[in-house]
Amino acid sequence: MWGYGYRPYVPVAKRRANALVEMNKLSKKKGVNVQPVRVEGRTIARTFWGKAWCEHLEKFSDYENRLPRGRTYVRNGSVCHLEIQKGKIVAKVSGSELYDIEVKIKTLPEAKWKNLKARCAGGVGSLLELLQGKMSNEVMTLVTDRDNGLFPLPSEIDLDCSCPDWADMCKHVAAALYGIGARLDEKPELLFHLRGVDHTELIGVETAAAVVAKTPAKSKRTLEVDSIADVFGIDLAKDEAKPVKPPKPGAKKVATPRSIPKKPLPVKKGKSSKAKVRGKGKS
Repeated sequence: MWGYGYRPYVPVAKRRANALVEMNKLSKKKGVNVQPVRVEGRTIARTFWGKAWCEHLEKFSDYENRLPRGRTYVRNGSVCHLEIQKGKIVAKVSGSELYDIEVKIKTLPEAKWKNLKARCAGGVGSLLELLQGKMSNEVMTLVTDRDNGLFPLPSEIDLDCSCPDWADMCKHVAAALYGIGARLDEKPELLFHLRGVDHTELIGVETAAAVVAKTPAKSKRTLEVDSIADVFGIDLAKDEAKPVKPPKPGAKKVATPRSIPKKPLPVKKGKSSKAKVRGKGKS
């Protein structure tokens, strides 16, 4: 046992060195893709999605008093590994030892997702705008809404850490939760993956009426035979307006009656005309 029930203090540098050894073992022996959380300076999250995640968690009194305990841990690089999966976050945080954290988060209910898509209809123009958080204030308000947005409620979150702290929200779990905000700075699409929804479904969503209104009646403009005649001032027969099918390869050409040249008929002089001329000469 340790004095007064507490483990002896281990300097941060020593913790990180020990954690690095353990993470190298996991990477080499068990093939774990180690994904540490790195924070530059004191600012944990810098982008729209990262900030929105941290601010959402801080709105709840259950978390407000416990979350600050993890800020120092995530800032000094104690979150040695953090992986965001569908409905779950797996992390390893360096403390007196290397602790295992698992945060289970329920996927977004289908009814809530459909309602959110309907309310955001036409408000997200492109994938780039969505991931960069460059949306209208109205859409931002909808997706970050405390009760009906994309972020989970405390009742949808289950926390677990291998440390001896009796509290569900220990400093290691708090560090992992802040680490999610830092990770969303890099890959905001992971929030949608975590909640089990497809973020591309928010792009260009429009109401059915708007889609029908934008759809042209005909994809190509065509001119009737009579219209062509009026434009060019000529008369076109209906048969001439029809396209002529090209002959099949190897087929014999059949001469049409029009293609056969007509020979001129010989003119025969009648006897009666000669007789009249002769009679005139005698008189």
